[in-house]
Formats: sequence, structure tokens, C-alpha cells
Amino acid sequence: MKGYIALDIGGTKILGVFFNEKKEEVKREKKSTNAHKGFEKVQEKICKVIDNLSENNEILAIGLGIPGFVRNGVVEFTPNLPLTGFNIEKFLKEKYNVPVFVGNDANVSLYGEFKHGAVKDFKNIAGFFIGTGVGGGIIINGKMYTGAIGGAGEFGHMTINAHGPYCGCGSRGCVEALASKTSMHRDYENSIKKGFKTSMKEHVEEKNIIKSSELKKAYDSKDDVTLHIVENMIYNLGVASGSIMNILNPEVIVFGGGIMESMGKDLLPEIIRVSEHFSIKQIFNNTEFKIAELGDDACIYGALGLIEDGLEEVN
Repeated sequence: MKGYIALDIGGTKILGVFFNEKKEEVKREKKSTNAHKGFEKVQEKICKVIDNLSENNEILAIGLGIPGFVRNGVVEFTPNLPLTGFNIEKFLKEKYNVPVFVGNDANVSLYGEFKHGAVKDFKNIAGFFIGTGVGGGIIINGKMYTGAIGGAGEFGHMTINAHGPYCGCGSRGCVEALASKTSMHRDYENSIKKGFKTSMKEHVEEKNIIKSSELKKAYDSKDDVTLHIVENMIYNLGVASGSIMNILNPEVIVFGGGIMESMGKDLLPEIIRVSEHFSIKQIFNNTEFKIAELGDDACIYGALGLIEDGLEEVN
């Protein structure tokens, strides 16, 4: 069977899907990235996923999303994978002898929502993806905007509090340092150290990253510490959204990631309420807000979109 392979290469897992020529899913494969084992092991895992998907199938093209800055198929910088400087497009093109299309994972995820998900009726879009960190993406006039070196849309590293906590990027007061699962974990730890009681204590002490399902359960049960932490997250996302509206004047802002999947119906109205105070009235009144629909498959469908567009340009 002839078809296309779409990949979501993350810091912890590699997800791949084989689509037939009608763009219907035929097979999917998931493997641990094993990023801590170095460049060659990650490269090997990527190829293993592709090889398993292509068994008894003919690959026509490959599309993929990967964390970090991507320019002309080269991973200029990636924080969670040992692939900085790697020309992944050239490597896969030479190994499998097919066209290869590459983009930043958050940009590609937003593109998936644009091509196949929550914002397919819009042309000018901003996206926030809230998880371990905070990713972002921009679509202008129906095209991904990636900037000079592939770094556009890094909303997670936009400073919204110059005196706020330090971020993994080296700056401080970033959206990611104030409105991600990582920042929430830090805030839970600080609250527990101060003697505040929370139903999340065991989860926080056991794990490095909070599960969205556990957070929702604590939020629904009106756990005081959780309500306070989520309220802070809402406020910071609202501030960031207001700034993004003023800068980009998008038709719509879409929010994705595990937290929004689990709690979006509760959180989004409050984020909108806060954002109104930090945006120009006329822009706010003409901006819509959506919750992403594709979940973990957003990057996969965005990668499929890269293939569709790329092959169209070639032909």
C-alpha cells in the first residue's frame, strides 16, 4: 500500500502514523525517545518507527514536528533532544529516498488544528499549547509563520513578569515559568513546604510532572491550594493572550495541551475574562477563542498537512 508517514518527535516519545493515499489512518506506532541515551539512539528510534510503519507499505513522503527551532530542515536548537545541528530533513530524505517536510512541533500542532481541527475556518490564528512547558504557533493568511530562524511563536518564553521566577530558557517571568505543568509543580512544592494541605501532596511528591486528570480531580473537589494555583495560571494565560492579541490581531486564539483538554471548559471563560483587561477593546471584540480538538494527534495531522502542501508545491 502506498501512503504517507507523519511523525511527532518529542522529548519522551515518538509517535508515528501511516496514512493511505486517501489520507486515512492505516497504522500507528509509538516508541520511547530515549533522549538521555544520545544522538545515535534517538536517530535509531526515529528510523525504527518509520521502518515498522512502512513494513509492507510504500512511503510517498514523510512529515514531522520536532521541538525547537527548525530552519530548512535543520534542527537549529532543541532543548530536550540531543539533535541540535542535525539536518533531519536531509538524513531522512537520503535514507528513504522520499520528500521530507519538517517543522517545530507547536507550529505543526497548530497547523494540524488549522487543517483538520478546531480552527479550520480561520486564516489568522495564534495557538497556545499548555503542557510540561508552553508552546505556541502562528498562522498568517493560512500559512505558518516561523520567523527568521524558525523561532517565531515561542509564546512560552514571552516575559509577562520581569521579576517573576526563572525559566528553563534562562530568562525570568516567562509564560512557561508561570503557566505550565512545571511551574504548577513548583508552586505545589512551595505550598506544601509552607504547611498548606492539599489532596495533590502525594502526586507532587511521587512525580516530576502533574497529570492533567489529577489536577482536574483536585480542582473539581475545590482543593484550596489547587484553586489558587489554577487561578494564577488562568491570570497569566489571560495576560499573555491579551498581549498576543495586541501584537498579532488574530481572528482566533486556540488553546491546546493536556490541561486544556481536561479542564478547558472551566478555564477558557476565565482566561477570556482576564485577557479583555490586557487587550485593545476593538481587537478583543473581534477575536474568537477555541479549545483544540485533536489532542495528542494535533502534531500528526499538522505533519500530514505539511506533506499535503509540500507535495502540492512540488507538483
